[in-house]
Amino acid sequence: MTLDESRQDMRTAHAGGATGLLASALAWLIAALVAAGPTPQHAVIALFIAGCFIYPVSVLFAKAIGRTGAHRKGNPLAPLAVEGTILMMMGLPLAYVVSLHRLEFFFPAMMLIIGGRYLTFATLYGLKVYWVVGGVLAVAAYGVAALHASVQAGAFTGAAVESVFAVVVFLQMNRDDIRANRAITP
Repeated sequence: MTLDESRQDMRTAHAGGATGLLASALAWLIAALVAAGPTPQHAVIALFIAGCFIYPVSVLFAKAIGRTGAHRKGNPLAPLAVEGTILMMMGLPLAYVVSLHRLEFFFPAMMLIIGGRYLTFATLYGLKVYWVVGGVLAVAAYGVAALHASVQAGAFTGAAVESVFAVVVFLQMNRDDIRANRAITP
C-alpha cells in the first residue's frame, strides 16, 4: 500500500476525520454543559470521561453516513494514529495538574494538547486543513487564557472550533467524493 493509498483508505473510512472531530466536539460540549453547573471542576472529569468515547462515537457517526469507520488491515499509517493517541494521553496528567492550580487554564491546556495531536492528522489523512485545526486550537487556547475566560467559555471554545472544522472537513470529503465520481463516470 503506497502512502497515497494509505491516506485514501483513512479518509474513506473516517470521512477524512470529520466524524472524529464531531465526536470530539460533542465531548467538549458535554464538558461545557457540566461547567455551567454548580461545580465547574466536574467539567474536567466530564471531558476525560466523554473523551474516552470519542473513537467509538466517531465510528458510529462514520457508519451512519455510509463509511466503514475502520481502515483496512495492514494500513501502514495505523501506528501513527495509535502513537498520536498515546502522545495525547501522555499530556492529560499535565492538564489535570494545571486544573488543580488554575481551573480556568484546564481547557486551554487541553486545546494545546489536542491541537498538537491534530497536526499528525495532516500526515494521517493527507489533509493540510489539520495544520489549520491545530493552529486555530493553539490560538484559541492562548486567547481563552489571556482573557481569563471562564471554565465554561473555554470548553465552549473547544467545542466550537472542533464543530466548525468537522463541517469543513466533511464538506471537503463530499467535494472530493463528487470529483472522484465524476472521474469514474464516462
